Amino acid sequence: MGLFERFLSVWVALAIITGLVAGSLFPDLFAAVAGLEYAHVNLVIAVLIWLMIYPMMVQVDFSSIKDVGKKPKGLVLTLVINWLVKPFSMAFLGWLFFKGLFADWVDPQTASEYIAGMILLGVAPCTAMVFVWSQLTKGDANYTLVQVSVNDIIMIFAFAPLAAFLLGVTDITVPWDTLLLSVVLYVLIPLVAGVFTRKALDNHNNHQRLNRFLATMKPWSIIGLLATVVLLFGFQSETIIADPQAIVLIAIPLLIQTYGIFAIGYWLAKKMGLSHQVAAPACMIGTSNFFELAVAVAISLFGLHSGAALATVVGVLVEVPVMLSLVWFANRTRHWFA
Repeated sequence: MGLFERFLSVWVALAIITGLVAGSLFPDLFAAVAGLEYAHVNLVIAVLIWLMIYPMMVQVDFSSIKDVGKKPKGLVLTLVINWLVKPFSMAFLGWLFFKGLFADWVDPQTASEYIAGMILLGVAPCTAMVFVWSQLTKGDANYTLVQVSVNDIIMIFAFAPLAAFLLGVTDITVPWDTLLLSVVLYVLIPLVAGVFTRKALDNHNNHQRLNRFLATMKPWSIIGLLATVVLLFGFQSETIIADPQAIVLIAIPLLIQTYGIFAIGYWLAKKMGLSHQVAAPACMIGTSNFFELAVAVAISLFGLHSGAALATVVGVLVEVPVMLSLVWFANRTRHWFA
């Protein structure tokens, strides 16, 4: 696990502080960047999101899908958690907290945007960081590739309809054109680009060229993530400084969702008789989020200054320390599994 992944929450926290300070000192600059839009998609944020997502898509080996039938139980568990449980539990928790428990502390419009951001996190299963979690739990690397590859294919077709359905259920107007454009921009095109790049660099199954390329791209991916966070919090600096409790309010249901989903998945994995090297990565995939996609779509749908964008960024802040605690727990309970 590299220095960046190990201390991701620290870097994101520093980026948040930088964004808040810069947004307060240079509001006109951030306003100018916010105005660079086409079809409700901010061009600067789009470039930064691409920097984050493209290297992750290059890492995915879709040829591994041919091995999908060898251990079907682990894949079934991942797909059930990702697409039948997690999105709906996230929507429910968002509604419970921001339309119920926290209703007196958040105005209705902002509450709806927070719920929307949580839903977008819930509908976007993890793509890249799960390789780190799999390695730390001594998971089956090849099987993790299968799970991630199948999830990415499903995401192309299921993300937009499922997100639209859940946003509609929570009484949020769904701009279908923007949602579909976001899926094309941030999932389909990077996925296709990643497939062709991997094929060009690894056509003789010589991973050296591919690894060198990924090593070169990794700093740019980091820059893209941190720059996005700086911009997001810079755009919303006035709102956050005036109401810092918003971060805490958003983090509470996200923490409950993350630990709850892992508990459900881990219990099911044990009941299904999975080996630990399959069970642990399967649960990690179901628990963590493709927060890069969620951030991009939240910005495209609701705007740079929205509560939805803020909620997705808070998801970045809490995810890494929570996932590291789950890695520790999974390693300590290895003996529970055959």
